[in-house]
Amino acid sequence: MNYPFDTVGLNGEQIDLFQETYEALKTRYSVELSGNIDFQLSDFEVFRDCVSVNIKGSFTIKSARSDCYLLFIETHKFERRGSHLPEKVNMIEYQVWALAYVKKDFGRVLIRPETLVDKIIELVHPVELDFDEDKAFSDTYYVLVNDRWKADVAMDRNFRNVAMDVRHEDIVIEVIDHTLIIGYGKPVSPETAMNLADFVVRLCNNC
Repeated sequence: MNYPFDTVGLNGEQIDLFQETYEALKTRYSVELSGNIDFQLSDFEVFRDCVSVNIKGSFTIKSARSDCYLLFIETHKFERRGSHLPEKVNMIEYQVWALAYVKKDFGRVLIRPETLVDKIIELVHPVELDFDEDKAFSDTYYVLVNDRWKADVAMDRNFRNVAMDVRHEDIVIEVIDHTLIIGYGKPVSPETAMNLADFVVRLCNNC
């Protein structure tokens, strides 16, 4: 069988899950293989702990007004395990992320759910971008930026509304200038893929 993704290194269960996820995506959106696009994933902070990030499959979602994609990726990390003489363990994970090219320049932005620790740090040393006119968003998400003006303009009401629709305790959104990625850092699943695809399609159609 010819699969629409790279099967090297995948076991039978993983191949079935990738295929199931791809089929689920096709039931809701018009998709096609993206080809060999260099998405430069290693530039993103969310992958900074990875030794390597490899794309196993990339799919263009044609239902949106501008380019957006769903990516099957393979990440390699080394984790230390054990207390006295920790051993380096090579961790390989297969995840699904979505990517979109957006019109506005965000600068560099990292968005994730706000934790209690974040709230405490904010009391002592304000480092977060808050939106006074949108308390619900600011209470939900922790937003770190390198250019407050760019981020404030780019993260308008439309963007914040789309982000609020995808609230999840593990969600991470990162933007470098005009390139946005979103993911959970969780294993591939049809449900996760559909949630991420829904987000980037709404984003491209409304922002």
